Amino acid sequence: MNRAIYIALVSIGLAQFIKIPIKKFKTGFWDWKTMFETGGMPSSHSAGVSSLATYIALRRGVSTIDFGLSSIFGLIVMYDAQGVRRQAGELTLKVNELDEEIERMEGQKDHHYHDRKEDRLKEMLGHQPKEVVGGALFGMLTGTIGYLLTKKL
Repeated sequence: MNRAIYIALVSIGLAQFIKIPIKKFKTGFWDWKTMFETGGMPSSHSAGVSSLATYIALRRGVSTIDFGLSSIFGLIVMYDAQGVRRQAGELTLKVNELDEEIERMEGQKDHHYHDRKEDRLKEMLGHQPKEVVGGALFGMLTGTIGYLLTKKL
């Protein structure tokens, strides 16, 4: 397999895995489902694209078309992760609260039915800017380590 792709995929997997102990530290509970959720610290999107760009920069140089493409691609992905996808997540929060708001406006008592509703839209879609930066730094680290480990091969 292409080493650059392998390192980017490993970086994504590690970033997703790191979210588990971070969530445990914040909440006090182990939640293994976090491994398969979007959003959170660090951004695996950012980690993947920045590890790819870092590996290419170290292997081929920053003046190559490969590095230019991976960098622009990475910037677009990171912008999307913290911009468009985050806004979609915030919109989803409002949609999920809409039923409750209508009931409150009609004067009905809140029975917390909607808190347990199974078909709520997924709210955690995007990233805060610090999560994107954290993912990018993590990706740069894994890209560098990946380069150093494969340099001898």
